[in-house]
Amino acid sequence: MKNTFGESVSVTLFGESHGETIGAVLDGLAPGVIADDAFIGLKLSQRRPQGSVSTKRVEPDRFRIVSGVYNGKTTGAPICIQIPNENVKSDDYTRLRELARPGHADYTARMKYHGFEDRRGGGHFSGRLTAPLVAVGAIAISALRARGIEIGTHVQKCAGISDDGFGDLNKDIAYLNTQTFAVLNDAKKAEMIAAIEDAAQRNDSVGGVLETAVIGVPAGVGEPWFDTLEGVLSHALFSIPAVKGVEFGAGFAIADMKGSEANDALRAENGKVTAITNHNGGINGGISNGMPIIFRCAVKPTPSIGISQETVDLNSMENAEIEVAGRHDPAIVHRARAVVDSISALVLCDQLALRFGTDWLGGHA
Repeated sequence: MKNTFGESVSVTLFGESHGETIGAVLDGLAPGVIADDAFIGLKLSQRRPQGSVSTKRVEPDRFRIVSGVYNGKTTGAPICIQIPNENVKSDDYTRLRELARPGHADYTARMKYHGFEDRRGGGHFSGRLTAPLVAVGAIAISALRARGIEIGTHVQKCAGISDDGFGDLNKDIAYLNTQTFAVLNDAKKAEMIAAIEDAAQRNDSVGGVLETAVIGVPAGVGEPWFDTLEGVLSHALFSIPAVKGVEFGAGFAIADMKGSEANDALRAENGKVTAITNHNGGINGGISNGMPIIFRCAVKPTPSIGISQETVDLNSMENAEIEVAGRHDPAIVHRARAVVDSISALVLCDQLALRFGTDWLGGHA
């Protein structure tokens, strides 16, 4: 397995869904960055299950910082955060041991790890491991904020219902970061929640699209050809369970534009170059251009559903049917929002450290 991401600032994940503990190690972050327990707890709460639109497995996420932080500030040493698993029901998975759940990594993991993988709750492939990502991501978000960089994500679409688009990014990001179910239009939120609840009543699930805006990233960040800012962000975003598509700026719609429409015309204002439009999502040639970085992630419906599906018994290699019992989310797009914010912050910390030096994030350069 490849469980470490990043070059200058890296993150390593460990643990399984039903194991004793899960966690992450954040290495290379500058000393002096704020590591506030309350802020980490807030970000974890935005990822935590929420009533009728989420799984009944609610973990308290009592995280423990075991290294790399002293008196509320990073020391420059590796930061290790551990989160115990306290609400597991492994028996739910005993009878499914040999039945590959459609949409999950059960079959592919069996092919790669020869049956030694931990299948309980998805094991190491579970979305449960996004909790430590959010915890260390909260520290990365704090580092970026100290440099005037802010990240905000909303549920742009869920069950075919669309939220309002971004407007005043400063206000929108500030608002979204106070929300649990992050949308810009409360009426649309009510419609989305109703659609999720309807899917749950039918033992089914729904997906959605997350739209993210990042403001304050200076021009010149990114390492072409193969570590472009888009490429590294996409690599990390596709590591989030259930993300099946990523697009920047106008995304696939740009293919239907003419060059005169797709190009973002430039102008100079007060000695600074800005773009009149932002169809390219703040990135040209794989390098940030100083405009807001805008991207969207397609999040698939939760694959665990209580509807009969065709599958294969991996022991007997016979065809079978499966209905996935247990505690599962009828939608995960609203919870994935906190994960997207965190993993984006981790990537940006790495890319900024590569560009300006490790101390830049701690305000020492």
